[in-house]
Amino acid sequence: MKSIAFLSVIALLVISCNSEFTPKKRGYFRIDFPKHEYQTFDQPGYPYSFEYPVYARIVKDTTFFEANPENPYWINIEFPRFSGKVYISYKDVTGNDLTKLVNDAYKMTYKHSSKATEITDSAMRTRNELRGVFFKVGGNAATAKQFFLTDDSKHFLRGALYFDASPNEDSLSVVNEFLQDDLKHLINTLKFK
Repeated sequence: MKSIAFLSVIALLVISCNSEFTPKKRGYFRIDFPKHEYQTFDQPGYPYSFEYPVYARIVKDTTFFEANPENPYWINIEFPRFSGKVYISYKDVTGNDLTKLVNDAYKMTYKHSSKATEITDSAMRTRNELRGVFFKVGGNAATAKQFFLTDDSKHFLRGALYFDASPNEDSLSVVNEFLQDDLKHLINTLKFK
């Protein structure tokens, strides 16, 4: 009786092992990136203009932490294909302290330091004679790219790239690098009116 049970178990194991097993490679989804092409944002009444990608759309910001935005010139540049968004905020320097605006931009970036492995900032000057800082935030922070630009007398604009996904530096790095080129194009084409 024992030998019949033993042979039955062996037969079942041999029969059940007929299918081929192929292990799944570990990795992320392949992302096919579009060609970098740009269009102009130059809406009447807005104190700035710039070029942004044709695969993005501009939406007027209607909420700011469950309240109305403090400025009618705040917009979002949405990248539906990547579930990403660049939040653009604008301040008129007249009546505001430029040093405070710059310090606030630094504070908002460094709020991510608890999740960031590094934060690097690069001073920049654009071909339109604007100056500012570009921030790269490493690690699993909510945002990997931020910047601000000013003409030092009247205008101050800040941008921050966020994704509608859990922050994961490994899986978002290729999209972050791709969109960094678009951010740099926006920065270099930004003009204040």
